[in-house]
Parts: sequence; C-alpha cells; structure tokens
Amino acid sequence: MAKKAVKEKVKKPAEEPVQEGIKKTKIRVIGIGGGGGNIVSEIASRMPKASFIVANTDFKSLRGCSRKTTKFQFGQNLTRGLGTGMNAELGKTAAQNEKERIKKLLEGQDLSILVACLGGGTGSGAASVFAKISKNLGNLTYGIFTLPFKFEGDKKMEIAMEALKNVKNHLNAITIIPNDRVFQIINKDTPLKEALSVINKFLSESLGGLIETIYEPGLINIDFADFRTILEGRGRLTYLNSIETPRKENAIKDLTTKVLNSPLYSYGIKGAKGVLFNIAGEKDLSLSDVSQISRTISELANPQAKIIFGISQSKKYSNIIKTTLLATGCGGKNIFISDSPQKKVKKTKRIKEEKKEEKVEKPKTKTRKKKRKLVLKKKAKQREEHFPEAEEKTDENNSSNASEEKVRKNALQIRKEAEELEKDMLEKEKFWETPAFLRKKLEKG
Repeated sequence: MAKKAVKEKVKKPAEEPVQEGIKKTKIRVIGIGGGGGNIVSEIASRMPKASFIVANTDFKSLRGCSRKTTKFQFGQNLTRGLGTGMNAELGKTAAQNEKERIKKLLEGQDLSILVACLGGGTGSGAASVFAKISKNLGNLTYGIFTLPFKFEGDKKMEIAMEALKNVKNHLNAITIIPNDRVFQIINKDTPLKEALSVINKFLSESLGGLIETIYEPGLINIDFADFRTILEGRGRLTYLNSIETPRKENAIKDLTTKVLNSPLYSYGIKGAKGVLFNIAGEKDLSLSDVSQISRTISELANPQAKIIFGISQSKKYSNIIKTTLLATGCGGKNIFISDSPQKKVKKTKRIKEEKKEEKVEKPKTKTRKKKRKLVLKKKAKQREEHFPEAEEKTDENNSSNASEEKVRKNALQIRKEAEELEKDMLEKEKFWETPAFLRKKLEKG
C-alpha cells in the first residue's frame, strides 16, 4: 500500500505540464463533396499535424477516401446515401438539416480550412453552410476551391460561380484555382487522374508549408497570432504557395520567381493588403538571401500592407532553401464574375443593338439642330431686312404711330412665317421617320 502511495506522489508532478497556459493551435482541414474529399485524402497522407475530415452525402465516395481521414456522412434522409447529382440546393439542404452535427465537427478549432471542387452538388451547396457555422463559432475560416474544366460544360461553371458568391462572405480568406490552369504545367495528353493529382500535390505542398510555419519554432518565429492578423477581414482573395529549391547559383532569384508566379493561379499578390512569408534553410542562410526575397515580395504588396515574415533554420533543410508565402486581399476582382458563352453572346448582341440605336438617333438629333439653326438664320435675315427701315427715320414729321404699326405688322408676319416653316419641318421629319415601305405608299397617296 505504501509503495502505491509513493507511486501516486511521483506521478502527480509529472502530469502537470510545464507549458501551462500555452494553447496548441488546432487546425482542421475539411474536404466537402467528392472532389474536396479526394484532395484532402491525398493531403492527409503527407501532413500529419492537422486533423482531416472528408464530408459527403455519398457513402460509396467516402469509403474510397484515405484511412488517415475521418469520414463524415450527412444528408442520409434526403439522398439515401447517394450523391446530389449536380443539385447544389439539395447539397445545401442536406447540410442545413445537419447543422448541429457540423457544429460539433468545427467546435474548438482555431483554423478551419474548407476544400471543395465547385460545380457539382454537394461541395457547391454545402460549402456555404460549413463556412457560416465555422464563422459563427469564431474560427478563422479559409476556403480553397477549384473551378471546373471548360470541357465540363457551362452549367457546371454557373453552379461554381454561384457557390463562390454564396460562400465568399462567410470566409476570412478564399483561394480559387481554375482546373484549366493545370494545362500550363502538364501536357494535354496527360490522363485526368494524373492531372488532378498535380493540383492535389500543389495544395498539399502549399498547405504543408503553411501549417509547418505555424507549428514549428524559428529564429524569427511566426505564431498563430500573426496568422490571425493577416487573415483579418472577410472574403479576401488569397494567394498561397510554398516552394523549395536546392542551394545553387541564382537559387534565390529562381525561388522568388517561382513562389510569386504559380501557373495554377489566375492572379498574383500585387496590391495585397496582408502578407505573411517564411524563409527556411540551414544555419548558413545569409542576411543577403533573406533581404533579396523580402524586398521582392514587399515591392509587390500594397504600400499600406501588413507584412510579417519568419526565418526557420534546421538541419532538415540541408542544401535546400524554402519559402512559404500567404498573401491576402490580392487583386483580381473580376474572378468572382464569370459569364457562360450563352450569356456572353446575348450580352454582345445587346451591346451591338444599343450601338445601332445610338447611331440612328445621333444623326436625327444633328439634323434637327441644323434645321433649327437655319430657321434662326432666316429669322435674323428677315429682321435685318425690316428693322433697318424702322430705324432709319429720315423724315422727323413722319408719325411715330405709323412706323410702330409698320414694325408690328412686319414682326407678326415674321412670326407667322417661322411657325409655318417649323410646321413644315416637323411634317418632313415625321415623313422620314416612317419606315421605307410606308413612305412609298404615302408618296403614291
């Protein structure tokens, strides 16, 4: 009994944590829908530190996801374990009916990262519900979304763009990657699965670099408070990229070019209002290297931008230099507006019709103005003809009353003639405004 008591006394001090009061940052990555689930499944195998969830209405799709993810099925009553068949409203309703379960999934997280391939039903419909719940819980919420390939059709793109509008205001930051951008990296003959894997790998490396920056201590440390500062605001367009390259000649220039110009983005960091970047390397990482990278990134940001940087030094970066960049409030406002080809055709037709109407109306207004000017000139000439006679009073004995009568008579005549002329002009205008085939009839009549 005495031995047991001693053991208990020894255990108590050991159980008290030394770092009491330091809260470990909790990051949860959730893939919504089939595409989002596939991306998160691939990321989960490469990033052990965050927790990964795949959420879907489709039971069969969930079964195919990585074992390193937690499966979250919702909407069984509506879909009976199937997908939503490109019906975003069904996906949204399925998520709304499971609000309490989703709330439990997101509770206690510092950062919720939502990943979805927009254009289908579940991801497009449910993403806004997950984002809204996360926002209401006070979590920092970051959305990463891909847009469908053009060959998938206009309808999918319309669903995707509508989903972006619905989810945007519930997020602190939003990253958008059009699937078609992958053709700038791979050959067009590359199999679809391999092409999608390229995007998954890119996202895995980028998110991995970001999470590593938050979790791992550095020479100049970046913590979650810094991350929160950069992500302040709502719906900020965000650029995230992480690049590592071997230490060699021109390595810094090559690294900076690659981290700032990812071919998968249709926008860059120009004008960014918040910038966070981390430079990692061995202990021989020089001040000159850090300065060159920092200066190039800072020059592209908004002059009033909040810029936070960190430096990590570790043996694992032997002969390697790595930069992770997160920029929020980037340019590219039109990225949330996309017209389908049908809408574009209608728009161009409407613009052409409006221009034609303008061209027809402009000559009419010009001819009317010219005619009015002519009328005024004729009036002026007529006055010149008559008023001098009234002004030249050579005979002082002439009756002033007689001259006044003469002037009045002439003025009345001028007015009458002008009215008749104007009436004649209006009749002509009506005639020319009538269609050509009616004019011929009027001429014959």
